[in-house]
Amino acid sequence: MVTADPPQPLLQMQGIVKVFPGARALDGVDLEILPGEVHCLLGQNGAGKSTLIKVLAGAHQPTEGQILLDGEPITISDPVAALRHGVATMYQELDVVDGLTVAENVYLGHELATLGFSQRREAVRQTRAILKRLGHSEISPNHEVERLSAAGKQVVSMARALSHDARVIIMDEPSAVLDSEEVGNLFRVVKELTKAGVAVVYISHRLEEIREIGDRITVLKDGRTVAQNLPVSETPTAKLITLMTGRSVEYVFPDSQELAADAPVVLDVEGLSLRGTFEDVSLQVRAGEIVGLAGLVGAGRSEIIETIYGARRATAGTVRVDSKRLRAGSVASAVDAGIGLAPEERKSQGLLLDEPVYRNVTLSTFARFARGGFLDEAAERKAAKEQADSLELRPAGVDRAIRTLSGGNQQKAMLARWLVHGCRVLLLDEPTRGVDVGARAEIYALIRRLADEGAAVVVVSSEIPEVLGLADRVLVVSEGRVVHEGPSSSIDEHQVLDMVMEGSVA
Repeated sequence: MVTADPPQPLLQMQGIVKVFPGARALDGVDLEILPGEVHCLLGQNGAGKSTLIKVLAGAHQPTEGQILLDGEPITISDPVAALRHGVATMYQELDVVDGLTVAENVYLGHELATLGFSQRREAVRQTRAILKRLGHSEISPNHEVERLSAAGKQVVSMARALSHDARVIIMDEPSAVLDSEEVGNLFRVVKELTKAGVAVVYISHRLEEIREIGDRITVLKDGRTVAQNLPVSETPTAKLITLMTGRSVEYVFPDSQELAADAPVVLDVEGLSLRGTFEDVSLQVRAGEIVGLAGLVGAGRSEIIETIYGARRATAGTVRVDSKRLRAGSVASAVDAGIGLAPEERKSQGLLLDEPVYRNVTLSTFARFARGGFLDEAAERKAAKEQADSLELRPAGVDRAIRTLSGGNQQKAMLARWLVHGCRVLLLDEPTRGVDVGARAEIYALIRRLADEGAAVVVVSSEIPEVLGLADRVLVVSEGRVVHEGPSSSIDEHQVLDMVMEGSVA
């Protein structure tokens, strides 16, 4: 009996290391992709998946390691080089250009031309054929992309990947904005591609999708490969969750005080909805309590607290602070009621990077420091310095530009802003993102201190141990719905992952 030789890898990533200033995002990752397979890449948020595919797509250059195509080392110096080697990428963040038509987006960067003249009619014809292949003949190649829904834009992104003669297609959370019928079309196209020998690298948090479409699995954790080439059909969910959990970093959380039985409800959210993003979210937070929102990126957690803050206008539901109803979609109403928000993207959304520390601390309370139409900078500095000293902000000076501080100290400055403001409710989105290990414990202690002093705190974090260790009570959010609510002590990391990845309701 002659045994067939195993297929040779189409593409290999060996010992990939990627170092950013102050962070080692990838620490020797290995990935092997066979022709005609769907290779699923799993890992929690922050495991290194996005960095790895950006290396493969030419958006990042590896610090160490090599990439082999058909057994030969190659260099992917930029995204154009990736396409030249037959590697096309569909990013989770939609990368279409609203001002262009569908056909112009599909052939953006590799326009069809003859003797220097654009072949627009041919581009439209080929785009129409690709859209038909995707099961979306209703989308016209001549439509402007800005007129399409998020799902429609995702289809255009898929069409662009198919417009290349790709041998490897990377799909990063491709189903995030698709309904069940559209996901079915996606899977049909994926199976068609793999039958033709194209390899698909598929990234998804939804294990039911992995079960349906995947062949083999590689798991990343903390920037390392912890399991490689696991057969989907032979690997139980419990094993995958075990591989994905656990951290190399020890979390040190402060002890919490027992909440007083008569602690008043400060924040009361009832039936809050934002059409297309989340629906029917209700929660109460009492004075001295920390409530955590756990879930995956895209589940709607950040949008929930942004809607509470008034940065998004709710399509249904109410928000009350101390029983007073706030105006929907009004940040001013939220701030006047004593709500403060420390956003996930603090550098782009929360800080004035070139302004001094003191100005960033007093940003939300300018009226308090106004004297005859002018800001009293001495009073600003004094108030900021008091909080900086209290929070042990380092370096201690409040006149330096805030961009010169570390991530942890920038986050402290954000918290100092709301301390100056005297917040009743504090909404924290990824409070330790970009913060080194030493500063984490300090920020945890600070958040607990704010709660112990009577604030009602809501924390959003992609790191499940952080939510469970810091919060008194946890709401698990999956695909825009709260699927579990209870004390943090009554649930563990495995159970949270099971809920958000399998969609089970507890």
